[in-house]
Amino acid sequence: MEVSSWLYPLILIIFGLGYLAIIFEYVIKVNKTAVALLIAVLCWVVYFACSFAPVGDDVKKLGVHLSDVSQIIFFLMGAMTLVELIDSHKGFKIVTDVIRTTSKRKMLWIIAFISFFLSAVLDNLTTTILMVSILRKMIPTRSDRFLLSCIVVVAANAGGAWTPIGDVTTTMLWINGQITTLSVMQAIFLPSVIALLIPLCYFSVTQKGVYTQTYAEETDAIPEPGARLVFFLGIGALVFVPVFKVLTGLPPFMGMLIALAALWLVTDLLHHKYEHRQHLRVPTILTKIDTSGVLFFLGILLCINSLEAAGILGDLAAWLEKTVKNEMLIVTLIGALSAIIDNVPLVAGTIGMYPLTDYPVDSSFWHMIAYAAGTGGSMLLIGSSAGVALMGLEKIDFFAYMRKMTIPVLIGYLAGMGIYLLQRSITVVV
Repeated sequence: MEVSSWLYPLILIIFGLGYLAIIFEYVIKVNKTAVALLIAVLCWVVYFACSFAPVGDDVKKLGVHLSDVSQIIFFLMGAMTLVELIDSHKGFKIVTDVIRTTSKRKMLWIIAFISFFLSAVLDNLTTTILMVSILRKMIPTRSDRFLLSCIVVVAANAGGAWTPIGDVTTTMLWINGQITTLSVMQAIFLPSVIALLIPLCYFSVTQKGVYTQTYAEETDAIPEPGARLVFFLGIGALVFVPVFKVLTGLPPFMGMLIALAALWLVTDLLHHKYEHRQHLRVPTILTKIDTSGVLFFLGILLCINSLEAAGILGDLAAWLEKTVKNEMLIVTLIGALSAIIDNVPLVAGTIGMYPLTDYPVDSSFWHMIAYAAGTGGSMLLIGSSAGVALMGLEKIDFFAYMRKMTIPVLIGYLAGMGIYLLQRSITVVV
């Protein structure tokens, strides 16, 4: 790819300044969504201006990236609509009635346990949206939800890493033929558990006492008509999404759209006769979706894609290969980098860098990549789709998350990698 020598410095300056503006959102008082959209467009403007390729070729390249991003955006909007639909029917009361507890320590473990295993069946993004919605019903005070929300991200990322459908990067490796289902589950499950348990145990020690205020008033209200039906159909629809992908081969967002369509039909049939139930129908639900959060996600992904299109991420992977050389260190660094740069293009670059002829199916290298890319993003709030979604949903400050979570999560990440290496050495000896 022939480009101007100005491309790298200009696009990195824009990305760096924008990234800092997002981090310091609460200091500069500029909404992160506006910044994300601005730097996304500016990065692509710079790319087009500095590229020597025909404009039509660059437009096609942008279209390919936009196609990938749009799939995630539609998936996100569908999941948010389903969760909001359940919430509007007060369906989450079914869950909150089961796991009621005022103990901070017990609540921490319950939320982490549910998020970890739910993410393995759904995915980390859907699980985060769902669990944050449930937390809002149980813990009305935002400050009390902070740690629990952060643990949801860590647990969802760890839980999503060890199954082919739990995290988009693991799914990429699975679809491209680098890993197989049973092999990656056996290899990555224990390291993923350790990656969650280390920070969970640390916060379990610091979390004492009980919540002074629990359960929002609306949680105790009488559920809306059809609450149980919508709840079970909604959860079933979310679980059906990965099944739909396996059965049809279509991308996950198609499964989410058909799930939304099914719930839309059901709720229309339930409520169309009653004027006072219009707030329970999907057109009204769509007005409650956090559009700002969705647009933030769009901006961030398009910005990262511009770095990939410019060849910066590919060059970074090549530099790691040339400079570090040690396989384990390269993978560990890729996991750490995924906390700063989205793990999807990093893994895509890695797949291109390391052919199956050199690293065959289910080699330890691909298993480590699946673990590192899946769990490494938890170190920073902006390092995973789950973290970005939480940032939009709960308006959590970047530095607040970093102060609280980065070091415990980093220790858990390294411990999980150590467990994987120990596990591999034992297998080799046996």
